[in-house]
Amino acid sequence: MGQWSILSDLLDKVQSHSTVMGKVWMSVLFLFRIFILAAGIDQIWGDEQANMNCNTKSPGCKNSCYDRSFPISHTRFWVLQILIVSTPTLMYLGHVLLVIRRENKLRRRLEQKLGRNGMIKAPKYSDEHGKVELKGILLVSYMMQLQFKILLEVAFIVGQYYLYGFILMPSKISYADYPCPSPVDCFISRPTEKSIFIIFMLAMAVLSVMLNILEIFHLMISKMMKKKKSSGSTNKTTIPLKELHFTAGP
Repeated sequence: MGQWSILSDLLDKVQSHSTVMGKVWMSVLFLFRIFILAAGIDQIWGDEQANMNCNTKSPGCKNSCYDRSFPISHTRFWVLQILIVSTPTLMYLGHVLLVIRRENKLRRRLEQKLGRNGMIKAPKYSDEHGKVELKGILLVSYMMQLQFKILLEVAFIVGQYYLYGFILMPSKISYADYPCPSPVDCFISRPTEKSIFIIFMLAMAVLSVMLNILEIFHLMISKMMKKKKSSGSTNKTTIPLKELHFTAGP
């Protein structure tokens, strides 16, 4: 788990600048993807090529059969998937930290009463405690990272099928090209157990896509309701005061 500590620390900083749905997505990523991958899956796969048995002893045949069926092992594929899918979130974190740093400078200038004619622009996105509000350019940045995560997750889900040619782990794979002298069958160890983990990781990827889509709709609806509420409060009709005319007494 130590190799994931840096990524976990960075993603943990994003939680304070995310919505409720974003925190749920982060929990799914930590508990059901990173933790499972670091704790158990690598031991189940291990050295798959060494554990695969073929009905031939021809030199190089098993290596070629494995390379054809598994261009990249499932564990390394999932590591790559998690790292790439997390990249938009890390870029959003960098944007947030840049905004906070810029607005902290503005606060210091306000305290020192600097700026042209004694007037400078007040901080807009963050408060004194470093808490940001999703609006303006930060809202655009947050929505963009959600959309990129959806596209990347879908690309990896579809790419997994086209990369291996199967979803469930087969019990055997066949190979008939050089250097095998004839069609060879190679048998994979623990195919059922591996199929369970493949389904589980695919389910977590689909769940992550659904959470990102729900978060986009949640942000859109909440911002629309807030805008409607603010416009309704400003459009309240007021009764103008009539001019009072006083007539001189007798």
